[in-house]
Amino acid sequence: MPRQQVELRQVTREDVSRIRHWLDDEEVSESWFGRYSYGDPAHLAYHPTEIGDADQDIWERIFNDPEHRILSIYTTVGEHIGEVHIAIEESLGDGHFSILIGRKEVWHQGYGTAGTEAALDLAFNEYGLYRLWVDIPEYNSAALAMCTHLGFVHEGTLRKSRPHEGSRFDSVMMGMLATEYVQRGSGEDAGTHTV
Repeated sequence: MPRQQVELRQVTREDVSRIRHWLDDEEVSESWFGRYSYGDPAHLAYHPTEIGDADQDIWERIFNDPEHRILSIYTTVGEHIGEVHIAIEESLGDGHFSILIGRKEVWHQGYGTAGTEAALDLAFNEYGLYRLWVDIPEYNSAALAMCTHLGFVHEGTLRKSRPHEGSRFDSVMMGMLATEYVQRGSGEDAGTHTV
């Protein structure tokens, strides 16, 4: 399979509308953060059902927050396929990374890897972070395999932290340090980012 390339772009209101639609799909929402106890799809940075109609001041505050870098993932032919989010703890030089590929028809085609590589480039080369970490539910074997392949290292387990299909599952904590990123080749084939 050829290596995919993606662009990370500023989020638009149309992007948020698609995110909201994608998260209505149970399989998509479970691959992201699941659902809140009251049933709505979880999203750590904003509420997709509310932000689309928010006034411009609120929009700017959310999407220009230096502690929450949120970007849309586009293919090189201009199709919106997902979103990345890096929650930054500036005092620690630390970032919590998450990625959603919302268009299921492009799952398992390398777009998650390309989006993660583009986000790694931003995190370490532009934002100057020391560490990036992910929190992956144990049932998301594709995400675990992707992060392992990209060089994330297992750091711990949160026991039974994720509700899923009537049960509770562990979350696997994985991280990458800036020095490890440099050692792996600094993302030679990373996707691009346009912000």
